[in-house]
Amino acid sequence: MSHTPHELAEEFPDAVDKIHELKASNPHFARLADEYHDVNRHIHRHESGIQPTTDAHETELRKRRLVLKDEIYAILKG
Repeated sequence: MSHTPHELAEEFPDAVDKIHELKASNPHFARLADEYHDVNRHIHRHESGIQPTTDAHETELRKRRLVLKDEIYAILKG
């Protein structure tokens, strides 16, 4: 199994405990984290050639991942 880059723990290494706590206590945060994980996995499959896609679709996924990351960061810092 290969390493999937951009996992939340990798993106926010100083907030691993807080991420775990919020996933358990905040349904909105848990939904954001789950969606981030799903989008990130899709991007990784496209990048590694496991699941081909168009450049436009991959770009849209990357934009969505960035929006989710920004929302997650705002909650972590809030």
